[in-house]
Amino acid sequence: MLVASNRGPVAFSADDDGSLVARRGGGGLVSGLHAVVGEDAASGGGDTAGDTAGGGGLVWVCAALSEADRRATRLAPDGRLDLAGHDTGGTAVCMLDVDRVVFERAYNAVANRTLWFILHLLYAPASQPSFGSVFQQDWLAYESYNTLFAEALAREAAPGAAVLIQDYHLTLAPAQLRRLRPDLRIAHFSHTPWPPPEYFRMLPDSVASAVVEGLLGADHLGFLTAAWAEAFCRCAQATLGADIAVDRAAEIDRGDTAGQGNTAGQTGGMTDGTGQPRLRYRGRAVRIGVHPLGVDSAALVRRARGHDVAARAAEMRELTAGRRVIVRVDRTELSKNIVRGLEAYRELLREHPRWHGQVMHIVCAYPSRHDLPEYREYTAAVQRIVEEIEDEFATASWSPVRLEVNDDYPRSLAALSLADVLVVNPIRDGMNLVAKEGAVLSRSGAALVLSREAGACAEMAADALVVNPFDVGETAAAIHTALLMTADERRRRCERLAAVAGRLPPRRWFRDQLDALLA
Repeated sequence: MLVASNRGPVAFSADDDGSLVARRGGGGLVSGLHAVVGEDAASGGGDTAGDTAGGGGLVWVCAALSEADRRATRLAPDGRLDLAGHDTGGTAVCMLDVDRVVFERAYNAVANRTLWFILHLLYAPASQPSFGSVFQQDWLAYESYNTLFAEALAREAAPGAAVLIQDYHLTLAPAQLRRLRPDLRIAHFSHTPWPPPEYFRMLPDSVASAVVEGLLGADHLGFLTAAWAEAFCRCAQATLGADIAVDRAAEIDRGDTAGQGNTAGQTGGMTDGTGQPRLRYRGRAVRIGVHPLGVDSAALVRRARGHDVAARAAEMRELTAGRRVIVRVDRTELSKNIVRGLEAYRELLREHPRWHGQVMHIVCAYPSRHDLPEYREYTAAVQRIVEEIEDEFATASWSPVRLEVNDDYPRSLAALSLADVLVVNPIRDGMNLVAKEGAVLSRSGAALVLSREAGACAEMAADALVVNPFDVGETAAAIHTALLMTADERRRRCERLAAVAGRLPPRRWFRDQLDALLA
């Protein structure tokens, strides 16, 4: 079995003496996959693939993201960090030394400034996007980046191996890999939403076709919700026209989604749970699977019992001084909608003075992609509105909002454990695990204010307070309702949400995809 993702399970930094220091890679995708892949590697990789050199049957292919990563890669035989003696958690890791210019163009210009914006509906079409000659050069780099992955996977894979490719950085790799190794079983999983056809087709026609055809090189395509899967099918039809057929009579492959709620605005043939299409293209059938990633509840609770979390929770209890606690935990990512969330909190305080001095909003907004100007500007906007709220409402004895900008995982866990209300209001989100983590960790039973555009809403709508993420007034009213909710009702709702959150933990989520691929 092989896994491919932009970010890998190991990252490097240089010590004071210049020596390389390895640490576990960051990011939600890596966290979700690390335990699964590490567990399979420790057990010999199961029976999903033959032997690969030194890897126990399992290889994780990733990119070098820093100069230290590149140094480590160049010192390892063929980029195989495990063969160079590095601690890779029991997994064979092939790290690719991507040219810095190619990486910058592929990762930042195409993946993060184009595809991410398309997938999350972040463009303002009156002014953006605009695709010219510079973008064409960026796109060539993205093609080259995907080719490097496809070639590495082809080189590392045993005959008939299973390959699981992850996310929007690698949309072209499935078809490229199939051309190189038609014997392989290939899956691709999208951790993001998928846009409707009219938005997706803002991409240049050749790029839109390349993305869809690239993904259709897989045997199995996985999505977090039925709505995102349906949107992809519609995009495929709109982009490829008569060349593609949708077989909606095929048996659904939805993962463990029994009992899911439905989300307002999620329409289409895949939202009712009665069937799921296969896409037929150029003589091949591509199956579509819906696998809503959950959390490992037991492991999360154990981590939250750590001394570092307890210390931060004690600090927060002193800070909040018995007040009702409203929490959000996010990266300063444009799609997370932090500014409108803070505007809703300000409207709550304006419309309902009864909460003055009675509540505190803890906002953990950690830096994200600060090499892109849009993200630096967004972080500044978050800081500005926090200052405005403080200026308008703070008193000598009460600070209405506390902004935390230094990334601190134990602090995030502590904040979630103390929440009376958890605000999760993204413009669009593939899943949003914070909504699930909050339900599991809340000690008093947090009320969840949840955007209908978060993937998690498909499962959690019944017990959350669902809002339109663009409607600041509705979000403020939902927070008010949450604060008025009785403790018993909050607790009952939170218990049901926690049960949903743990339904498909990472190990099972990953295994379900593998089983679907091998079926």
